[in-house]
Amino acid sequence: MGDSTLPGNNPRKPALISSPATAWTLLLLVFLAVHFAALFSPSLLDDADATHANGAAHMATSGDWVTLYVNGVRYLEKPPLPYWMVAIDYRIFGYNVFATHLPETLGVLACALLAWLWARRAYGERAAFYAALAMLTCFGAFLWTRFFIPESILTFFIGLALYCFLTGLDDRRPARIYGMYASLAIAVLAKGLIAPVFFLAAVIPYLWITGEWRKWRQLRLLTGLILFFAIAAPWHILAGIRNPDHGNPVGNVPTPGHVHGFFYFYFINEHVLRFLGKRYPHDYNKQPFWVFWLGQLVWLFPWSLYFPVALKRAWRNRRLAWADVRYNASDTLHFLDARSSAHEAAGMAARVRFRARTGLLLAIYAVFILVFFAISTNQEYYTWPAYLPVLILTAGALGAVEEAPEAGRWLNAKSKWLTGAHAAFAIVGIAAAIALCSGLWASRHLPYVSDIGTRLAHRGVGDYSLASSHFFDLTGPSFAALRLPAALAAITLLIGPLVAWILRKRGHSFESTVSVAFTAAVFLIAAHIAFVRFEPMLSSRALADTINRLSAPSDQLILYGDQADGSSVIFYTHRQALLVDGRSSSMIWGSCYPDAPHIFLDDNDLLSMWGKGPRKFLFVPGEHYAHVESLLAGRLVKLQELYPNTLYTDRPL
Repeated sequence: MGDSTLPGNNPRKPALISSPATAWTLLLLVFLAVHFAALFSPSLLDDADATHANGAAHMATSGDWVTLYVNGVRYLEKPPLPYWMVAIDYRIFGYNVFATHLPETLGVLACALLAWLWARRAYGERAAFYAALAMLTCFGAFLWTRFFIPESILTFFIGLALYCFLTGLDDRRPARIYGMYASLAIAVLAKGLIAPVFFLAAVIPYLWITGEWRKWRQLRLLTGLILFFAIAAPWHILAGIRNPDHGNPVGNVPTPGHVHGFFYFYFINEHVLRFLGKRYPHDYNKQPFWVFWLGQLVWLFPWSLYFPVALKRAWRNRRLAWADVRYNASDTLHFLDARSSAHEAAGMAARVRFRARTGLLLAIYAVFILVFFAISTNQEYYTWPAYLPVLILTAGALGAVEEAPEAGRWLNAKSKWLTGAHAAFAIVGIAAAIALCSGLWASRHLPYVSDIGTRLAHRGVGDYSLASSHFFDLTGPSFAALRLPAALAAITLLIGPLVAWILRKRGHSFESTVSVAFTAAVFLIAAHIAFVRFEPMLSSRALADTINRLSAPSDQLILYGDQADGSSVIFYTHRQALLVDGRSSSMIWGSCYPDAPHIFLDDNDLLSMWGKGPRKFLFVPGEHYAHVESLLAGRLVKLQELYPNTLYTDRPL
């Protein structure tokens, strides 16, 4: 029947999971310390974070809940749900970083709750606790909610759709099936057509393998699809009507007055051509194959330590698990303890089947996502939806192994597969602590520098088009600005993994696993402190504050280059910016509509208006610094420099 340790069979529970209330008290404390406390800093970052925030801010102020606008220009590439949520936040909490990042942070908590519910039914209390704790402490879930992207929201709603699908069929509950359609429709509004692609890629093979396709009538296809389209279609239709084709667009490259409308841009350019690597403009990157796969171990760390155990257990159980996928309770009662009542035996059989089918469905789902983005163009956070199934499966395997009897088992809580993983973690922790201490020692005589950008190497990994590019810019001198978080991380990595290894060796398996999670939680707190130290480099909030302090309402804001490079200036000044050489990236398509604002300038326009009319504030990214200094030589008044950006005005104050 797969595994002799069935959900709920172990009568001895650790105190921390003795009841759902006790377990969730601890889980909520972890959430508050790691995720909620990080909502208030740093300020919004340039690039995607503040760009998306500007779209939500326009919704909140204009009342247009259909078409996104960024800096007054149509921004058609994203579905609306995350922006609706943030726009509502702005009306409640004001225009700030807390309101911007609250929905995605709550998305992490929702994923943890879903992981707990699913793992509890499939694997038992211990695995449920581990699954929720893993969602709250894995590195990727924390890193990729530091800026405004909808991945945690998408992950929750696709996961909820899959859970409703599985339990709806198992329990024959039509309400769950309709919940599946509604959840999937909401996922479409969160991230687009990727949601039904991922869902169907998991469900169709599952139905074929298990033979559940014979229950197709229970899926309520007609009424379910009506519900799905009733939720997902209205916005898409309205967006298409309000953003039609203009002129006679030819090919995939828009020109002023000639541009494909929403339907082509959103469905073809942003979905099909992005997958094929032919999207216009080509302002994205693709990780090398080996980096992509190695990255998954990092983003799911420290729980990736248990992958060998989970894979070993799955391989050893593969034949029995396959039998469990297809069996029914009446066929397998003879495997059960004869002393059990018929009711208990049937319940146990149902749990075994649900466990096996959970494993099959989630494995197909996770593998498809990982392979899909290994082939497609990708960013590090694109595989976020795979975190949920991988962590549930890992928690289920780990819980079953820890609860297995010590005698007569090939894999139990004292197995070398577990003690070896902890020994490896201890070695990595000691090595990382030594590296951090080395950096602290090398910078011991250097003064603290608030502008950490002046101490970085600027290696330009991936041409800074990857979300983690700046991680590779760290240098020894940069530790002068990172002393507190580096010291906290070093102590944590030196002590935590060693304690977990000792506990594992002594047979305290639950305490050992929780120690690993707490080590990760404290490390993530240290990482957030370090992240805040990078604010002067990643956010232009300080330059925006200078403009707000010195400007009059009639003064003009000018950005040199792409608006994304100074998007936080636009957000915090609440001004529309003129863009010099800025018809690029996300601005191209919207700028070609006939009603686009006249905000796109060239060098000659800048020269002719500089020093005339209202005062000008010019934001210049580092890559354009030398050109602007040459172009406006002798006519620039430097107000503030915050690496890599500089703020000028066109006349003395």
